[in-house]
This record gives sequence, C-alpha cells and structure tokens, in this order.
Amino acid sequence: MTTVNIGQGFVRLDAAMADDASVVNAARVSFAKNAVLPNQMSDADKGLINFLMREKHGTPFEHNSFRFHVKTPVFVAREWFRHRIGSFNEFSARYSEVPNDFFVPDERDVRAQVGKPGSYSFEPLSENVSRSTVEIINAANERAYETYTGLLEMGVAKELARSVLPVSMYTQFYWTVNARALMNFLSLRTHETAQRDIRFYADAVYALVAPVMPVTFESWENNGRVTP
Repeated sequence: MTTVNIGQGFVRLDAAMADDASVVNAARVSFAKNAVLPNQMSDADKGLINFLMREKHGTPFEHNSFRFHVKTPVFVAREWFRHRIGSFNEFSARYSEVPNDFFVPDERDVRAQVGKPGSYSFEPLSENVSRSTVEIINAANERAYETYTGLLEMGVAKELARSVLPVSMYTQFYWTVNARALMNFLSLRTHETAQRDIRFYADAVYALVAPVMPVTFESWENNGRVTP
C-alpha cells in the first residue's frame, strides 16, 4: 500500500530512504560498531531501538527520510505546515488555475463545539442541521468558484483572483520528513484532541510508515507514542 484516499484527498508515500537498521547503525557508530543490514536485525538490535525510544535518545531516529505527496483542504494543510521540521513544496494558485475541487464534510462529521477554546468537546447535531450544513457549505464553495472564474475571465491575474477562494479548496504538497519529526507529528495529530479532519490524514500517514520501520513504530506505540 502506497496511497490512502481520504474523501477527495489522499496521502501517498512517494519514496522512502528508511529502515530500522538506520537507527541501530546511527546509535552504534559512537562505539565504532559494525553496521547491520535491515535483514540482519537481531533481538539485541531491536532492544537497542526500544532503549533509545524509552530513554528519549532521539537523534538516531533522524537518519532516514520519508517523502509524501498529499492532497488535502487548505485548512488542514495550514495545520500541517506548523510542523516545521520537514520540507514542503505546495501547489501555487499564483501560477496555476485552481480546479473546481472543494472540501464538503460528510453529514456524519458535522458537529457542534461545546466549551471554551482549548478545552472543548464535540456533540452531534440533528440530521436536519447536518444536511443543511452540507448544502450551505457546498453552495458557498460553488459561489466562490464562480466568482473566481469570473475574475479570471475579466483578465484579473491569478494571484489576485485567488483571494476569493475559501480554505475549503483542495491543495497539494510534497512533504519530506525524518522518523523523529514524523513521530512528533503523529503524536499530536492522531490524538483525540486534534481536529478530526487532520486526524484522518495523520492516521493514513501512520498506516503508510509503520510497515517501513516496524520495530521503531512498534516501540513508539509501546512507549506511549511519546517522541524521543
């Protein structure tokens, strides 16, 4: 599996230079130990990874790389880009015409926010309210796109016409990140307090990377999903 679809969006593992042996070798170079290959991992090597994770010796987890291609709504991407230990390249609405492709929530995902900022919970709404919400969001997206294309037809530059587009529009980006930074992203964005929409994407990222470094991510799970 290299791609997980989330509604109209997706997460694709474009490439990886990563394995559990890279963690072991990075740690043992301090003692001039011979390198191990991925298919030569011993119980002692696996124990070392667990020790590093448990004792929060984090730098050995940085000697690898995952490259993702992601399609997601802008409001999800803006949360994603706050994770600055990584490299991003995003679709530019300044240079390219934006496709008519916008996020509309599933009726089951329409919810009310109850409580204070930073300390709130979500409650479901009635079927009528959920249905009306989806219809209103969809209509707003359509009106925004009609305004955008109308400006383009008038000869307005793309970089200015894009200003009428909502954060529900889909964007695409490439993201390159190491396992340590990735664990930090996952610990925050798969948590139950994270926004539901980015959690879907974070869960997809985890499903793609865990098989690549199974010992590392099993140890991360066993140690409470705390970033080393």
